[in-house]
Amino acid sequence: MITTVGPFNATSSRSTRFLGLCLLLGIPALILFAFIFSPEDDSMEDAVRLLYIHVPVAIFSYIAFGVTAVGSICYLWKRSRWWDTTAHASAEIGVMFCGLTLVTGSIWGRPTWNTWWEWGDVRLVTTLVMFLMFIGYLALRQVPASPEARAKRAAIVGIIGTINIPIVNRSVEWWENSTLHQQSSLTDGNLENLTLFTWFLGTLVIGITYLWLLIHRFRVGWLETEEERLGYGAAIEERQAEAHGLDVGSTGIPEEGENE
Repeated sequence: MITTVGPFNATSSRSTRFLGLCLLLGIPALILFAFIFSPEDDSMEDAVRLLYIHVPVAIFSYIAFGVTAVGSICYLWKRSRWWDTTAHASAEIGVMFCGLTLVTGSIWGRPTWNTWWEWGDVRLVTTLVMFLMFIGYLALRQVPASPEARAKRAAIVGIIGTINIPIVNRSVEWWENSTLHQQSSLTDGNLENLTLFTWFLGTLVIGITYLWLLIHRFRVGWLETEEERLGYGAAIEERQAEAHGLDVGSTGIPEEGENE
């Protein structure tokens, strides 16, 4: 539901305001636990605090691109504008989260690996490839075309792009001799007590952020497609009227009594 505020259309609703309130409470709590309450790590020291953001945004970049793949498949199956809009909205958020993953990973790598970037690290390179593929997905959506053709092309690229997700996720295990990345701290039991709680809190906050952004971006995208659809409709009617030699008024609708 899109509410109206004065002369402007807003994309807020009761659900998004509730999610926004959760973020207003969750973000300060995450900052307090990440920088004050949680202890240093024995090996990573203060660098461990970046993992409270780095790992959750990486996880939700996978989820966001996965939603794009599901939306793309459903669009090709049902030709539904709803699914195409969902795929587009989730891809934009996924690109933002994936970019943040690369930035925070680079910052974390400087004190841990003594380098900002390592081209020999498989996970870094595959994550960059995934980021660039979805940058291409968003760029393709800006290429002039009919809405149907644009959505079909983007859906194909969106599906192909998500093939990289399991490669990125499992690269540490598959190429353990070609990566600087450590094994998952969650599965190897290195995260305990407040450190583990803070990681879960960070994951929850990033998850709510993703959902909040997705709802708003979907609503904006739906308004854009509505405007585009109506605009195309008016243009088609005008062209049809010109082809039939009709006198079309300012509304683009033939006057009453005229034959088509």
